[in-house]
Amino acid sequence: MAAVPSSDPAEQIILALDRPDAASALALARGIPGLRWVKVGLELFSAAGPPVVADLRQLGLQVFLDLKFHDIPATMAGASRSAARLGAGLITLHACAGREALQAAQGAAQEGAAAAGLSPPTLLAVTVLTSWPPDRFAAELAIEEPLAAYVARLAALAAEAGLGGCVCSPQEVAGLRRSHPHPFALVTPGIRLQGGASGDQARVTGPAEAIRAGASRLVIGRPISAAADPAVAFLACVEAVRQAL
Repeated sequence: MAAVPSSDPAEQIILALDRPDAASALALARGIPGLRWVKVGLELFSAAGPPVVADLRQLGLQVFLDLKFHDIPATMAGASRSAARLGAGLITLHACAGREALQAAQGAAQEGAAAAGLSPPTLLAVTVLTSWPPDRFAAELAIEEPLAAYVARLAALAAEAGLGGCVCSPQEVAGLRRSHPHPFALVTPGIRLQGGASGDQARVTGPAEAIRAGASRLVIGRPISAAADPAVAFLACVEAVRQAL
C-alpha cells in the first residue's frame, strides 16, 4: 500500500465511520461521491463485525481497520493475520506493545494476506493518542520524557520492526517526516476545519497544515460526518488538501 502522497487529494482523506451500526455507516459512505478510504474503528467493528469490512469493499472503498491491537506477541500476530484476511489496506496496533510483538504482527499480516490472495496491508503503529494533552500525558502516565520525544521513540521502534508507518497527531508530523522519509506512512487523526470544535482531540490542526508538514493520509471524522451536508464537507477537505500539494 503506497504511502507516497497521491496526485489525487481524495486518496489522502480517510473518512472515520464512527457509527453504531452497519446500516448508518454504509449510508454515510454511499452518500459521499468520490470517497476512496474509510476507517472502521472499535465502535463500528464491535457492532457489525467483519461483514462490514466486506460490505465497504464491495462499494469499492479501501478500508483502514483501526482496532489498535495491543497484546502479547502471539495474540498480536493472530489478530493481524485475521485482519489481513479481511482485505483491510491499513491496520493499526499499539507501538508500545514492543518490537517483538510488532515484528510478529508484521509477519503474520503478510501471511494472512497471501493466504487470502490479497495484497499485503500496511501496518501502522499507534504512537500517542491525539486525545492526550502533554501535561495530562505526563501526570497520569508518569512519563517524564516530553510527549513529542516519546512519539518519536515509538515511531522509530515501528520503523525498526519493519512496519510501514505510524499514527501520530498532526503536530508531530513535521519532526517525524524529517527522520522517516516516504514511503514510511504518517497517518494523522486530529484534523479539524477552520473554526471547528476540537471535541475530545487535544493535538489538532487543519488538513492543509498536516499535508504540508508531511502527512501521508488524514483521518477525518466529525468535520465531515457531523456536517449538515457530509458530501460538501468532504469536498472542502479535498480542496484543502489539493491546495497544499
